[in-house]
Amino acid sequence: QVQLVESGGGLVQSGGSLRLSCAASGRPVSKYGMGWFRQAPGKEREFVAAMRGSGDSTDYTDSVKGRFIISRDNAKNTVYLQMNSLKPEDTAVYTCAVRISPLISRDYFQYDAWGQGTQVTVSS
Repeated sequence: QVQLVESGGGLVQSGGSLRLSCAASGRPVSKYGMGWFRQAPGKEREFVAAMRGSGDSTDYTDSVKGRFIISRDNAKNTVYLQMNSLKPEDTAVYTCAVRISPLISRDYFQYDAWGQGTQVTVSS
C-alpha cells in the first residue's frame, strides 16, 4: 500500500513559480510511474505530467510544456512538479498518483493510489 501526500501549493501571482512535492510512504516508488493531475472548479480532471519508473521518459499535456517539469528524488521517495510562468488558468487542485508499474498513462484511473491534492491559485 502506498500513501501519497502533496504539499507546496498556495497563492502566486501570474508569472510566478511554485514547486509541488508528492511524498510517498509505505513502499518505495522509485521504479513506478508517477503522475500529476489537476482539477479546476467546474471542470473535468485533466492530466498534467508523468514520469516513467525508470525516470528516462516524461509526458506533459500541451498547455504546460516548456513551463512545468516533473522530477523525482528516489532517496526521498518524493516526486516534484516545478511550475514556472504560472497562468490564472493553472489554478486547480493538483493531485499526484502512482502506478504500480514502470509505465505511465494519461488516464487517472490507470493509477493505483492518489494523494488528497493541494490547491494552487494563480492571480492575474
